[in-house]
Amino acid sequence: MPEPPSRAHRSARWARRLAAVVISLCALAGAVRLVVPATAGPTGEPAGVQRQLAFLRAALDGGAGDDAQRLFPEGYFFLHALYGLTWAELGMRRPPGERPAALREARWALARLESPAGRAPFSPDLTPPYGVFHRGWTNLLRGQTLSLQPAGQRDPAEARRFADDSAALGAAFGASASPYLAAYPGQAWPVDSTVAIASLRLHDTLLPARFAGTTERWLREVRRRLDPRTGLLPHQADPGTGDPVEVARGSSQSLIQRFLADIDPAFAREQYARFRDRFLATPLGLGPAVREYPHGMDGPGDVDSGPLPLGISLSATAVTLGAAQVHGDAPLAGALANYGELAGLPLGTPWTKRYAFGLLPIGDAFLAWSKTARPWVAAVPTPPPTVVSPWWRVPLLSILSLLAALPWLPALRRRRLYKVDSSTA
Repeated sequence: MPEPPSRAHRSARWARRLAAVVISLCALAGAVRLVVPATAGPTGEPAGVQRQLAFLRAALDGGAGDDAQRLFPEGYFFLHALYGLTWAELGMRRPPGERPAALREARWALARLESPAGRAPFSPDLTPPYGVFHRGWTNLLRGQTLSLQPAGQRDPAEARRFADDSAALGAAFGASASPYLAAYPGQAWPVDSTVAIASLRLHDTLLPARFAGTTERWLREVRRRLDPRTGLLPHQADPGTGDPVEVARGSSQSLIQRFLADIDPAFAREQYARFRDRFLATPLGLGPAVREYPHGMDGPGDVDSGPLPLGISLSATAVTLGAAQVHGDAPLAGALANYGELAGLPLGTPWTKRYAFGLLPIGDAFLAWSKTARPWVAAVPTPPPTVVSPWWRVPLLSILSLLAALPWLPALRRRRLYKVDSSTA
């Protein structure tokens, strides 16, 4: 007759069972995150975004902007810009009477963009002053802040400032031989000018139209200077001529595709199809993701892309969620959002939500902004042909099922052996 287990053996057995329960519950939670819809389209309010914004505001109040600035040159500016833009996106999904909080927070962020800390990395000697990156994103947030106010109740000073800053951008584009204005002395990235032109398109929907000619000229010049390898806007361009300097890359394309839809829907649709074809990937067959370099080409990561495991840019993947949503590509947007809910390790409370344990608030800001993406000028387009298999979740769900079962296999084996021993005793 076998001896009864000792106290130490009983404790070890319960510890193993507890670990097995925890692992199984984590796998089950992962499966739920993978299948429960994580987006709400261009009109609904995505679950969890307001709690993400609560986390971001607390992080910003605690110095997250300064921390981001130490990571990359526009960290302080970009983190505040994305916070304000997300509030504006969220506010536009609500009835006018429920927008005061969104307007207050968007204005708060806008003030930080124009503060000495917000302008510090940029040169006042550029045209326009502080460069197209600072002026384009600031003008976009100013226009979206104005959009939150009913037409007959807009702040006159804010409207004048939006008109004046838009005019300064329009004049800079008109005086430039290149469609790509400089963000820093001697350096131009097409994505920054794309944001600025989108802000001028927004101007013409809110105030008397005056930039149609600027937009048409910009589009004409852009089409003449596409990256020859991909047929897309290049990642970097010569600030004097606008000629491509660097091949199209995922970290900038994911942003460009979001804004082109408001500039020229037909051109945007063509560019978006090219982008999906050349950058969308399924590394190891596990869900959709976005490469930093086009298929058939590899390169180093940098502050824009982050690390590139298997050639994938996590930042480009998160931002492409927003581009897909703006283009009406619900299958891709939904897949990217669900993949993020699994791989991003979200941690939620009744008041806040953060990803990757909140270690990089800029990542949370990009994801919240992407989930709330909607067209600001153009109508929601006809959905493009889907490129996401309806079975994309199956490999991940299989792995999660295996993880849930593995901790119980030793116990099942021991029970089986015990039954065999008992029957032969």
